[in-house]
Amino acid sequence: MICHQEIFGYILDAITGGSKNKQKCKLKGTVILMKKNVLDFNDFNASLLDRVHELIGKKVSLQLVSSVHGEPAENGLLAAKLGKPAHLERWIPTVTPLTAGESAFDVTFDWEEGTGIPEAFIIKNNHHSEFYLKTLTLEDVPDHGRIHFVCNSWVYPAKCYKKDRVFFTNKTYLPSETPAPLRYYREQELRSLRGDGTGELHEYDRVYDYAVYNDLGSPEIGEKYKRPVLGGSAEYPYPRRGRTSRPATKEDPDRERRLSLVNSLNIYVPRDERFGHLKMSDFLAYSLKAIAQVIKPALDSLDSTPNEFDSFEDMLKLYEGGIDLPDSLLENFRKNIPLPMLKEIFRNDGEDLYEFPMPQVIKEDKSAWRTDEEFTREMLAGLNPIIIRRLEEFPPASKLNPELYGNQHSRITKGDIQNNLDGLTVDEAIEKNKLFILDHHDALMTYLRRINTTSTKTYASRTILFLKDDVTLKPAAIELSLPHPDGDQYGAVSKVYKPSEHGVEGSIWQLAKAYVAVNDSGYHQLISHWLNTHAVIEPFVIATNRQLSVLHPIYKLLHPHFRDTMYINAFARQTLINSGGILESTVFPSKYALEMSSAIYKSWSFPEQALPEDLKKRGMAVEDPNSPHGLRLLIEDYPYAVDGLEIWSSIKKWVADYCCFYYKSDEMVKEDPELQYWWKELREEGHGDIKDEPWWPKMQTRGELIESCAIIIWVASALHAAVNFGQYPYAGYLPNRPTISRRFMPEEGTPEYDELVSNPDKAFLKTITAKLQTMLGVSLIEILSRHSSDEIYLGQRDTPEWTSDEAPLKAFEEFGKKLAEIEDRIIARNNDKKLKNRFGPVKMPYTLLFPTSEGGLTGRGIPNSVSI
Repeated sequence: MICHQEIFGYILDAITGGSKNKQKCKLKGTVILMKKNVLDFNDFNASLLDRVHELIGKKVSLQLVSSVHGEPAENGLLAAKLGKPAHLERWIPTVTPLTAGESAFDVTFDWEEGTGIPEAFIIKNNHHSEFYLKTLTLEDVPDHGRIHFVCNSWVYPAKCYKKDRVFFTNKTYLPSETPAPLRYYREQELRSLRGDGTGELHEYDRVYDYAVYNDLGSPEIGEKYKRPVLGGSAEYPYPRRGRTSRPATKEDPDRERRLSLVNSLNIYVPRDERFGHLKMSDFLAYSLKAIAQVIKPALDSLDSTPNEFDSFEDMLKLYEGGIDLPDSLLENFRKNIPLPMLKEIFRNDGEDLYEFPMPQVIKEDKSAWRTDEEFTREMLAGLNPIIIRRLEEFPPASKLNPELYGNQHSRITKGDIQNNLDGLTVDEAIEKNKLFILDHHDALMTYLRRINTTSTKTYASRTILFLKDDVTLKPAAIELSLPHPDGDQYGAVSKVYKPSEHGVEGSIWQLAKAYVAVNDSGYHQLISHWLNTHAVIEPFVIATNRQLSVLHPIYKLLHPHFRDTMYINAFARQTLINSGGILESTVFPSKYALEMSSAIYKSWSFPEQALPEDLKKRGMAVEDPNSPHGLRLLIEDYPYAVDGLEIWSSIKKWVADYCCFYYKSDEMVKEDPELQYWWKELREEGHGDIKDEPWWPKMQTRGELIESCAIIIWVASALHAAVNFGQYPYAGYLPNRPTISRRFMPEEGTPEYDELVSNPDKAFLKTITAKLQTMLGVSLIEILSRHSSDEIYLGQRDTPEWTSDEAPLKAFEEFGKKLAEIEDRIIARNNDKKLKNRFGPVKMPYTLLFPTSEGGLTGRGIPNSVSI
């Protein structure tokens, strides 16, 4: 509806002859932008002034858009009245504060008094290259004062666009509250972002669209590099990814052609979703390209069992002085890597040594990782603390279809664990909530036969854990299972291993724990990390940009939590998770890795991604209105859950305060067309393979909106931080988190068993990840565990004026204060020696949910988004 003020304005125009009797005024403004080639300049501002053919004269024009007066446009809408074009004037050297590479310009607009308040502007770039537009600020607007526009977008030459680029003020409007003349531009902008689903996409396009994962395989190389299409079928369901519009392969019209490694950074995503110049200039991009183009081919050129580590002392040379690289690998480095990159990879003294930072897990004690206490502690405070669950029945049961897989129930007996329950019976331990399990059996068993046809030789594992009186866990038994040699329908062949510290039994026990760690490492990387954060969030990024205007309150709420996600995912498809890529080379499921994650996606549930729901589902907490956050943890010293619940509650409070400011009733949620289209498209397109699941929220109430937005923010920020930034601190030392097992448990009477007796450490190292695969994997996780220099953390925004509404700004400030208080409490808990699970034998405090961090390899900090 058009408000009375707008109607009065139109009548007044008709009576007075419009602008004939209106006086013109000058509106002064400041534009802050950054040029495309800022990285090429030693002195950006001086270079800018020297290049007179660039941002001077009338090459960049801006037109203000009235929010009051308009003219008829398409679809019965009003197109707002435009002011006269204004142009960038002189460079302003005194504006502060400016980030390096940014420059400010004056701009003066002619504006007729009575035209109304300008709440949008159109910009035309008539140069030959793009620039990054940060903000426009108008001062002393009549009857209003200061008006601020947050742009943060690349503006390409006008000839690249079918529609003019429009930017809106930092005001927030629900669709029904949008001034009539702005609605035309609001809807036009959304149509541009959706595209029409056809045609080739170029870097200047701003189109967000969906596609299936049909770009992982390289069938043109050979049969071994074919991979199934993930998404779009009942057999291989998957979240959608962004459409890139690359042509199909000649070999298969259903597969998208991949880019060459040289062009791997140029995969299409909307330009505003690409890494910023600071992040792109960090070591990240160059390092990943070096790994993909140099180390990986070197691995392929060597035999299947490259140089082994001879001992744990030999492995420690990776961190203490460096190790010699094979000549073939060094030759590949020198031929393919530019000199600046060589300086990053090799030591400054020119020695041919490869050295990594010391991982935190061995910084204080080189052998504490081998203890049973640390093995179990990391299930609560390590890299993958979201799998452990309370054991509610004994023996553990399988959910696999017995008609297809036979009897897959656990073979662990009460007698196997009775001596490790501190005097309790099994039934008493279950009743007292003392038994827990790390269960990777069902998730892996259906793929295990195929996985073990590759160079991998591993098991599906179950680990029974007992909660001691000091609230630490100890392992009671490990079950390792293989498919029956006569066929899946005959069930599993299992063997149970019990804790032991001495002799060959102690060496076998160390191997049993290693097979569990291999299972957990692969599941962590494929499911906990890639699928449950990176992959499931991308449809939210796409749907939000397609269906929610930048003026929409929920867009403003969620947008910071999508930064860089589409680009890092596109790069992952190109280099990391593709057929023959780094992940398949370093994680045990090998060529079946992504296919296996598709099978597990079938059981993914959006509501269960909320931390309280996840904890209740796993039996790690029960509802208790008298406990903080309404939950009572059954393991009180569960660092991930304790810290996580505080973060979750602070997110939920912030989201509730924000949403309730704009939505005063459930009816307003139901009647918001953009919101409803967003949620419908998210389910039916973004997660279309599971669209009919009954657990999807209906998005009919404020409560559903608040919970859904809190889940999105939690997954994109805290959950991702918890499973990502500990990769190097915990797994940078591969024996602690091996990713591959290359041979089965040695049997008595074999040479492998004799070697285990005579040299158990060497037998251990020959079982887990090989030397060059270790280097490749550690190189990767070192990069993925680093914070970029321009990281934006939870409770922070890239601009303080992201909205003009005071109540949300105040609520966000309170959110930041709450997170600072949580930091202080985390520090206090980590200093409490009674909380043994927070520190452990390795003397490594749990900091993965510490909200802030500096840049680099810190093992702490919660970025706003899945940005690496």
